[in-house]
Amino acid sequence: MGLFSFLTQEIAIDLGTANTIIIHNDKIVVDEPSIVAIDLKSEKMVAIGEKARQMQGKTHANLKTIRPLRDGVIADFNAAEQMIRGMIKMINQKPRMFSPALKMVICIPSGSTEVEVRAVRDSAEHAGGREVYMIYEPLAAAIGIGLDVEAPEGNMVVDIGGGTTEIAVISLGGIVTNKSIRIAGDDLTSDIMEYMRHQHNIKIGERTAEEIKIHVGSALSQLKDPPPDFIVQGPNQMTALPIEVPVSYQEIAHCLEKSISKIETAVLAALEQTPPELYADIVTKGIWLAGGGALLKGLDKRLTDKIGIPFRVAEDPLRAVVRGTGIALKNVDKFSFLIR
Repeated sequence: MGLFSFLTQEIAIDLGTANTIIIHNDKIVVDEPSIVAIDLKSEKMVAIGEKARQMQGKTHANLKTIRPLRDGVIADFNAAEQMIRGMIKMINQKPRMFSPALKMVICIPSGSTEVEVRAVRDSAEHAGGREVYMIYEPLAAAIGIGLDVEAPEGNMVVDIGGGTTEIAVISLGGIVTNKSIRIAGDDLTSDIMEYMRHQHNIKIGERTAEEIKIHVGSALSQLKDPPPDFIVQGPNQMTALPIEVPVSYQEIAHCLEKSISKIETAVLAALEQTPPELYADIVTKGIWLAGGGALLKGLDKRLTDKIGIPFRVAEDPLRAVVRGTGIALKNVDKFSFLIR
């Protein structure tokens, strides 16, 4: 960092399907939902993050809320660029004579294709990134959890985000086996919406389904300390009259069964491809759960019982990936696994 270090701003970005988190100077400066609201007439961004989330499902004809990322990758290039630019602006609240050059490390799903990687790089460069590095999500999660990714031993991480579930075995600073499946938090949310429609004849939006998942979402139908039922209000599909339905965690465990089974199958598939020496390390050390999906009640216990290897939830699993991205940013020259 020479004389011009003050002209460069270094930021680490966890560009997630559900939330985008930015670290600057070792501090989390932005933690907002990945949503933008755009005025369709002028094509200008009206709101971003939490403000845009509050508008979700409540907009009129000239206003549209967009989630630029779907399944962990950029689905709407223009909205993604505006979102990144807007969130970077949130850091620089003080007016400046010039805008500093940006050095960024962004994390991407481990199953990303060349085209998807290119889309993230282009969006970042258009939003002002001078030097853009990328890191695979499971690697960032492992670093954020505090694992020694460069040691010659196996570490396994299951990162359940909004759009993808990333499962990886890491050793010697690289990913040995990985499985990236597009079943994650968003799918659990739509499972709940579907279930409420079929089972209770009540129509609910994405935000309500998300709240149900947070309050009574469970991977097991028998929990030690069960959460109280969650009351859902909405229109009856047949009569359009308002109804109230109490939802129990057992019901939600039942409706999420299919998606969670798919995550289990993917974990087993990744273990199957793991070299025996690393497999032995994983059995001794256990498997780490990160990402918002790790907060699903009883998930660690269910996976431990099913697979026979202890599963542990990382502390503050929502931010494990961005913490790891922040550490990678500080050691850009040291870590060989960063993609330029």
